[in-house]
Amino acid sequence: MALRQNESKMLNYNGFTTITPIDAGWSGDKKYCAVGRDGKKVFFRIAPPQKAERARKSFDLQKRMFSLGVPMCEPLECGECAEGFYTVQSWVDGENAEDVVCAMPEDERYALGYESGVILKKIHSIPVPADAPDWEPRFNAKMDRKIRNYNDCPIKVEGAESFIDYIEHNRGLLSGRPQCFQHGDYHIGNMMIERGKLVIIDFDRYDFGDPWEEFNRIVWCAQKAPRFACGMVDGYFDGNVPAEFWKLLALYISSNTLSSIPWAIPFGEEEVEKFIAQTKEILGWYAGMTRVVPSWYAEPSRKH
Repeated sequence: MALRQNESKMLNYNGFTTITPIDAGWSGDKKYCAVGRDGKKVFFRIAPPQKAERARKSFDLQKRMFSLGVPMCEPLECGECAEGFYTVQSWVDGENAEDVVCAMPEDERYALGYESGVILKKIHSIPVPADAPDWEPRFNAKMDRKIRNYNDCPIKVEGAESFIDYIEHNRGLLSGRPQCFQHGDYHIGNMMIERGKLVIIDFDRYDFGDPWEEFNRIVWCAQKAPRFACGMVDGYFDGNVPAEFWKLLALYISSNTLSSIPWAIPFGEEEVEKFIAQTKEILGWYAGMTRVVPSWYAEPSRKH
């Protein structure tokens, strides 16, 4: 892909010798693989001006995570530029975890999933800001919006009303829940494998909230590699998963799934069909929300 004029100017401004655009992700940020005069690759990202403050906070939080030993791109530099707010991070010479894990034997899938759960626990060690709003009213309002959006959506999935029923009967689970820093989009698609080890990427959707809500994206892991998903849960809880976790996870997945089709409509029929299929699969895992432990975590599949 040819560089636009303003991208060519970045070569001199940042001391890069080459810069290659990366077309991936949903953030809207401009992303590049850049090479410095020392020959080293870096990940160069530019957020638009309206996202500058959030990008700065994200960079600071990533520095904190890196210092805790979270395997991730090292945050190297940030600042303002003509295009908005830029960040520079170390480059990961690895492969997409989704591709690698799906080609692995089952026991290795579980081991890497376990590792991802241990890493997530470390990410969650960063506390919530003192002025953060209470979780219960905040997430109840979020679920209310998602229910309204689904009810207003012209596309319905048979059985999806069971998500609404589960939400309405389990709102009390939110009471007194702790909060912490969240990656915001923690699943196998935002992980890479470099020299056999997991590296966590893409913190663009970071948030603060209930640590167990972070598992709402485990749906993507369970679809691709159920053993990886089992390992993630076991690694996070060191093999001792509390019963309350499954009840809350079913609530968070119900809320997330309910909003997926209204979200997908602007992106076209292919995305809509993908989420319709996913909704049906999730309903199968939970037997129409009549069970709280999903079928992919059944006891036989967890033996290792």
